[in-house]
Amino acid sequence: MSIKDYKITSIKPSETHEWILYKHYAKRIPSISYAFGLYDDKTLVGICTYGLPASPNLCVGVCGENYKNKVLELNRLCINDGMLKNTASYFVSNTLSLLPSGKIIVSYADSDMGHFGYIYQACNFFYTGKTKERTDIGLEDGSHSRHYNKNLNYKLFRKKRSSKYRYVIFTGTKKEKKILKKALNYKIQAYPKGDNKRYDASYKPSTQLSLL
Repeated sequence: MSIKDYKITSIKPSETHEWILYKHYAKRIPSISYAFGLYDDKTLVGICTYGLPASPNLCVGVCGENYKNKVLELNRLCINDGMLKNTASYFVSNTLSLLPSGKIIVSYADSDMGHFGYIYQACNFFYTGKTKERTDIGLEDGSHSRHYNKNLNYKLFRKKRSSKYRYVIFTGTKKEKKILKKALNYKIQAYPKGDNKRYDASYKPSTQLSLL
């Protein structure tokens, strides 16, 4: 089998939920505008989702006010263990080509998890520096003020938000990409390097959905 034997297609956001809640380290469902599945024959072996960033300031900050509505975040990526080499970057690259043209894609690699963003580097994302470490109003279960629950008093808790490596890439024609790159407000920097750590992704979703 070669990496090109995997099938990649759009799926319903709901089909990613079990993967995100139990297999991905964040254990939290984000905003999902576009969801994609990676299939080995007819078995779902990976998911990738894109959605609106939680921070309106980020949408403006990347390429300015004129382009704020073009910003999407690659907010969840999860594949089964034991996949062929470079499967994750192959998956991401193909999902980018399935997104609407002229989009600004932002994604992060969590330094606290020992991630440096090697998948994004392999996909030719631009590295634009690290975010600042800060605290956020939130609870121990990972929920926070952006996932507001009126029955909880979030102000009683504060949760550390680790510094993250920030990556940006554009979709569309060469002309569209050139315009968006010119509008980029972040300085493009050399890729960070280090010893990448893996988190436990051994959970097997009960809904290994079949491709019809």
